[in-house]
Amino acid sequence: MNMEFDDIVRERYSVRSFSNEKVEPDKIESILRAAQLAPTAVNFQPQQIYILTSKEALDKINTLSPSIYNASTVFLICSNENETWKSKTEIGYTTGEMDASIVCTFMMLKAWDIGIGSVWVRLFDSNDVAKAFDLPDNIKPRCLLPIGYPTDDCEPFPPWHYVNKGIDEFSEEI
Repeated sequence: MNMEFDDIVRERYSVRSFSNEKVEPDKIESILRAAQLAPTAVNFQPQQIYILTSKEALDKINTLSPSIYNASTVFLICSNENETWKSKTEIGYTTGEMDASIVCTFMMLKAWDIGIGSVWVRLFDSNDVAKAFDLPDNIKPRCLLPIGYPTDDCEPFPPWHYVNKGIDEFSEEI
């Protein structure tokens, strides 16, 4: 089903209603390959991705975020702070959150390209998630990516999906 890039970015939307159909392992692997190819600062690749598919893991993440939408698979995308790029000019700044967001974006676009819906989620307390999944201190939860097949009646969440600022409203030549 491979689509053209412009079609993917134009047609993709946040899926908030997933069917019960499981995502096939080869499609999960394809999405993870996109995560592997995503650009990160200095190519350090600090992403640590947990694939939540068991009933126990899904029940747990559902208690920690109201935005899982019945997905049969949820990627918990984290950054390994021992592996992130650290700024020499801004003390305390690392690219962990930025790298994880880029990785998640690549995953979302690949998912859509192969017929899988997704929704980027940051509606959770990262400390609670880290504790619930017993993550080491250096692993920081950054976002969730529930994925799956959209229900037949799923559609973009109006009105925001169809509203875009004009390019001249967010860009300026200097």
